[in-house]
Amino acid sequence: MKKILFLLIGGLAMAGTAHAQARVTATHRNGLIESYRAYIGKADVFNSNGVRLTQPWQIIRQDRANFHQYGVRDRDDESDSFFGDAVNRQALEEMLRNGTMTRDAANMIVRGNVWIDVDIYGGQGTGRWIDVSVSD
Repeated sequence: MKKILFLLIGGLAMAGTAHAQARVTATHRNGLIESYRAYIGKADVFNSNGVRLTQPWQIIRQDRANFHQYGVRDRDDESDSFFGDAVNRQALEEMLRNGTMTRDAANMIVRGNVWIDVDIYGGQGTGRWIDVSVSD
């Protein structure tokens, strides 16, 4: 009898645990926050002190600082709300490291005079990664 009772109680405890685990759900999902297109022109490949930038993330960040903070815009640059925030621009390097960009695209951005398409991904208002491509 003790053995049957032990098995019954043990089974109920395991069923309760399994039931509780089945109700656990994710509290957020990452998804596309925003997309924009921008031209990487001469002003975007130099920082505010006139020093030539050598990394794609630096140039993309400078492009967004030029657009939002300094009002230096290339014709047909698109706006975005995400990188309008200086804190989000500071996170751009890590977001690109977590995202995707081909080596060819990186080289073209460093040379300048190229259009880029940027997709910003994350969740709950926090950017997690960006995907960057170049286009005609």
